[in-house]
Amino acid sequence: MDIPRILITAGEPAGIGPEIIVKMAQKTCSDQLIVCASPQLLHQAAEVAGLPLTLNEFSVGSSPEPHKPSHLWVIPQELTSEVNFGELDVDNAAYVLKTLKTANDMALHGDIDAILTGPVHKGIINDSGLKFSGHTEFFAEHSNSKKVVMMLATDGLRVTLATTHLPLRHVADAITPQLLEEVITIIDTELRQKFAITHPKILVCGLNPHAGENDHLGTEESRIITPTLKTLSHKLDATIIGPIPADTAFQPNKIKDVDTVLAMYHDQGLPTLKYKGFGKAVNVTLGLPYIRTSVDHGTGLDIAGKNIADIGSMQYALQFTQDLIRRSKQP
Repeated sequence: MDIPRILITAGEPAGIGPEIIVKMAQKTCSDQLIVCASPQLLHQAAEVAGLPLTLNEFSVGSSPEPHKPSHLWVIPQELTSEVNFGELDVDNAAYVLKTLKTANDMALHGDIDAILTGPVHKGIINDSGLKFSGHTEFFAEHSNSKKVVMMLATDGLRVTLATTHLPLRHVADAITPQLLEEVITIIDTELRQKFAITHPKILVCGLNPHAGENDHLGTEESRIITPTLKTLSHKLDATIIGPIPADTAFQPNKIKDVDTVLAMYHDQGLPTLKYKGFGKAVNVTLGLPYIRTSVDHGTGLDIAGKNIADIGSMQYALQFTQDLIRRSKQP
């Protein structure tokens, strides 16, 4: 029996990541769940939540075992400083990145089937002197992936991004034929390989209001986006629709049967996705040589340590990850 292994990183130690992992550990799961984190931190979170938790140190050479409620396999990582939930500490920034590096290396070596990440705090990592712009960029760099694409998904909607964590004033300059060709090619490939979609259908948003209004509100559509989409429509065995004005692109009749909506920038596509499915959505990195998913929320410092964090997004991300593993293994 093939039992997939999913490695979970707990994220920012002072946030809600450890709590939601401990709470999720109480549930049943047919796969093996392995957590890369401080055992002391996980026990601390379990104590706050008033939940039982048994930790077993993970060994790569061991046979996979299905998850047992209230148990977790753990890859120990030591904190630099003691954690007070809700209080950031620059001393623990290196610990966070070490958990991500461990996960990346294990995925590259084939020791695990997927990575599921808890929320991190970009600000405190950068305040420590370590450069970090996000999980997406970190895993791309450490896996030597030339280009990756961020996708967020919830029931009935997947949104992919042409640009990710980029200031708005730089977005227009970043939208080039080369970028769009790289992004759409990755989306097409990953929808086939990881989602088992044989003929992807991609709806592409315009950059400007009204998709440029015949060049009266911007020329990126006529100069860059439309010609590139036409080229790719002939090159790829996929249906590519657009550019569609972003203010109407998410109407039910337009996204019906669409496999993903490609937005030009972060806050063009994600507000709609999060309005529709916040707390029940998942972040997926396309273009990596392994499966990587994440919760759709932040570190929740204001509620950390209060035993009120909701595990909905983590549960949804776990189920989504399990589905991706099984689809990717289909012949």
